[in-house]
Amino acid sequence: MHQALRSRTVFRPAAGAPAAPGPRPHPRPVPSLIDADALRVLHRAARVLLADLPDLTDRLVAALQDQEPAYRAAVTSDPAATWQEVHRSLRHSVSSLIDPRGSRDAARRCSWKIGATRAEQGLPLDALLHAFRLGGSLVWQGLIEETCRTAPEDVRLLVHIAADVWNFVDEHCTLVADAYRQAERQLAWRRENRLRVLAGALLDGASRIADLPETAHALDLPEEGRYVVVAVTAGCPSDGAGARAAHDRGRRVYWHTGVEVDYGIVLLGEGESESEAVAVGAGAGGAGSQGAGLRQCPSAVAPAASGSARTGVSTAVSGLAAVGDARRLADIALDMCPRTGGTIRLTEHLPAALVVSTPDLGTALVARVLGPLSGLEPADEAVLLDTLATWLACDGSAQRAGERLYCHRNTVLNRLRRYEQLTGRSLSRPTDLVEISLALTARGLRTR
Repeated sequence: MHQALRSRTVFRPAAGAPAAPGPRPHPRPVPSLIDADALRVLHRAARVLLADLPDLTDRLVAALQDQEPAYRAAVTSDPAATWQEVHRSLRHSVSSLIDPRGSRDAARRCSWKIGATRAEQGLPLDALLHAFRLGGSLVWQGLIEETCRTAPEDVRLLVHIAADVWNFVDEHCTLVADAYRQAERQLAWRRENRLRVLAGALLDGASRIADLPETAHALDLPEEGRYVVVAVTAGCPSDGAGARAAHDRGRRVYWHTGVEVDYGIVLLGEGESESEAVAVGAGAGGAGSQGAGLRQCPSAVAPAASGSARTGVSTAVSGLAAVGDARRLADIALDMCPRTGGTIRLTEHLPAALVVSTPDLGTALVARVLGPLSGLEPADEAVLLDTLATWLACDGSAQRAGERLYCHRNTVLNRLRRYEQLTGRSLSRPTDLVEISLALTARGLRTR
């Protein structure tokens, strides 16, 4: 049996996994145009804003509620936390205007944390960037208002600090966006890894009952329902893609990509019989013969684009809890597929599945039923076995078997009688006929 999880599904960073969050190195600052007088005006106004920070925070929170719907919901759901976040960000920002060297690193860490936290909470990035730009506008407006109130003649000096203030805002918007996207990538990787763990445990039959609701939600499949599992493997990636990319039949399916085999968990439609679900694609190569596959959701069993893809389809099971059993049945069907490619639907090959699932008993059956022929010349043995298999495939018609073998019907009958004489078995006895059929199946599967 193939293992659904293998070593690929683990909760540790792999190649390509997001790195741990952290601010990027501070870019080289743009040369400042602030002279000593402008710096004095800036510091004086910024100290007043810092002393009256709660009022500035209230004004920004109110602006966010009024102008940004996403933040309006955040303020409504947790006003205290939102106020504290805004207050902390404004404190670091205004402090950086007064003491850039001493406060800028703390301000950058604060903005990075806000970006990562808001990504985890699902706040849209556009809303977050809008909030930072509103904050920058409010601080700039506060600097102008305070300077106009205390020293109107110095307002002209603020022109020299405008570029520095807005460079600071742009820097923190970039920082917030970087933190947000990195956290978003890490969250997506964790979700994908968790999804693989849940799906792998389900396919391996190792899911806990308590995990089934989470698994059903993650896979977007009902906990109760009728399912088949499809196992697909191919000699090269394009073959497997062709088997999975067959035409859409509107079914819901989750694909779990494995190391050797891809598994599709297919939800059967309401009122849909199992035979209807697995019969799709029979016209392309005959029921249970060549060319069937699945496409990623929505999907169904359908003719494969490549003849070298091999597909095994389980019988139907009830409920997600039984998907592990269906996966094992799909593996049995896959093991029965010809190496040249094709599809085996287990419902159409149940006797052969019994032999495949118990290989030791199959070997013993071959030795018991066909062993007496081993003393013949290899060519003679092959002729008898081929005649026997063809006669069974023709429903016991010597006439049709002779047509397939390009010989007279009497030649077929003579060969069958010779088999009976060598083995002591009777082709007219039902129990002997069942054993002979199973032994031929076991031998055919063993020699593929």
